[in-house]
Amino acid sequence: MTLRRVGQLVASCLVLSVGVVLLLRSALGSDGYSTLLSGLSRASGWSFALVSAVVGVLLIAMAWARGTRPGLGTLVQPLVVGPTVSGGLALVDEPSSLAVRVLLMLLALPVLALGVAGYLNTATGAGPTEVAALTFDPPVPFRWGYNALQATCALVGWLCGADIGVGTVLVVVALGPGIAALQARLPRWEVPATVGDPRRTPRGPGAGGFKRPSQ
Repeated sequence: MTLRRVGQLVASCLVLSVGVVLLLRSALGSDGYSTLLSGLSRASGWSFALVSAVVGVLLIAMAWARGTRPGLGTLVQPLVVGPTVSGGLALVDEPSSLAVRVLLMLLALPVLALGVAGYLNTATGAGPTEVAALTFDPPVPFRWGYNALQATCALVGWLCGADIGVGTVLVVVALGPGIAALQARLPRWEVPATVGDPRRTPRGPGAGGFKRPSQ
């Protein structure tokens, strides 16, 4: 694994963290997965951290059972994003102006998409939210599977007592396609083929190694 690949992984996770901070500080609704965790925490009485760990392990185990193995990115993503978001929230206060909060929400979406697309393109393993959508691609394209996952998480979280907002709807509708669009523009590495697993067969030129973004 090259230094460039690891560097893109870490840098993308930092960008993702900035997007999360922007979305949370807009106070106009969180992403669907966070809404699910918040709702389950309220309904069960478990801490948010415990719910996050349990749900994350279940999703990763489900993906692994279907042939999508965890990797370095599966570990780096939470290790980088969690502390960075916590630090960002400590430094950035929630704006009192509604106009500023709307601006933060609108800025959050492309930043989130850039961060997720960048770290997924390293093909080093995905976090719980993304790996669950990748598990069913094919037959369901990632952008639509990711949207469906975010929508389902938001609905379950809301039914369990979590709050949702316009930011939640924006993430559900637009984040998946935004990630897919940016993946085509960013440097990426292909997943090497695994014998006997058609879902791991590289497709197109550059399979099994680094692939330059399309122009």
